[in-house]
Amino acid sequence: MTLQTLNSDLLSAPKLDWDFLLDAPLRILIIIVGAIVLNIVMRLVIRRFSTAVAKGTVGSAKSGENSKFSSTTAESQRTGIEPTVIRERRAQRAKTVGRMLSSVATIIISVIAVLMVLDQMNFNIAPILASAGIVGVALAFGAQELVKDYLSGFFMVIEDQYGIGDTVDVGEAVGEVEDFGLRKTAIRDLTGTLWHVRNGEIMRVGNLSQGWARAVLEIPVNYTTSMDTYREITEDVTAAMAKDTDVASAMLEIPEIAGVQSISAEYRVIRTMIKTKPNLQWMVERAFRAELTNEFDRRGIQVPIVQETVLRTLPRSTDSSDSSADSNADEQPRTTPTTPRYADRGPSPLPSDDEIRSTTDDSGTNSADGES
Repeated sequence: MTLQTLNSDLLSAPKLDWDFLLDAPLRILIIIVGAIVLNIVMRLVIRRFSTAVAKGTVGSAKSGENSKFSSTTAESQRTGIEPTVIRERRAQRAKTVGRMLSSVATIIISVIAVLMVLDQMNFNIAPILASAGIVGVALAFGAQELVKDYLSGFFMVIEDQYGIGDTVDVGEAVGEVEDFGLRKTAIRDLTGTLWHVRNGEIMRVGNLSQGWARAVLEIPVNYTTSMDTYREITEDVTAAMAKDTDVASAMLEIPEIAGVQSISAEYRVIRTMIKTKPNLQWMVERAFRAELTNEFDRRGIQVPIVQETVLRTLPRSTDSSDSSADSNADEQPRTTPTTPRYADRGPSPLPSDDEIRSTTDDSGTNSADGES
């Protein structure tokens, strides 16, 4: 092949349309690459934010995880919970939030990129946008409860209202949280029933185990036992409870005597409070009552009881003059005597007219003319 033949072949070959390649295809490629890069950047930002939330540093470089100024250390000193437990709970919350934010960001970026690519390919996206609007309205009416559940679950996670292992009161269900998601919460109550509660239906949450708890005891004490004696008894009970390592580790403070809560004719009720670790207040209450009962027995103090007076009425005595009636008492029902026994009824009633006439006749008085 000569040079002249090669030149003629090149001149006869079809020319590339560089204007077309630099127009729509290039813009589509830029849109796809930009969407991928933006998705990666958003995931990195969300991951960094989640890591900061998990560590409790909120992105601060000066307050490290092991620093005494970190929020984890401050919360541990305030609540008495170990820092590892606090970090695990924050890591779980941050992981849930990060996973959800990453999914939402990916979906939004992908939808926008697809619409832009279709527009560059000269597709009419107006019907698509109109259909999306109609679908959005339909979802707004049909799936509003589902959206409400997810939004409620999202804010519960962000605000750290409760987590797995907490004892909560959400109204109908009271128990330990076994599973917690963005749509529903699974709660196991004391009887073993597993409640599945939608997050959108939870109007208020009472967390019984977040941070710290308090054991509140209402102790009935006789009036013969003074307040000073009860304080001594409480100190002895606290010393006995300290011998149990489990109970001692659950108590954050020594028992506090709030004072007399109520009084009655038999005893007074003294309120005693103990600050404990989360979910351990009931164990401390049982241990305190057990040691308090033993201390009362050692000191000879009796637990006061409510005195009751029972009034009972005796059955009326029947006329037993007829021996035959007594012998047949099991076979025939007894009849009430015509003459009432006033001694059984108390004060005598007024006499009847027949009794007045009979009394007058017996005394010799003529009831007709009044002569004797």
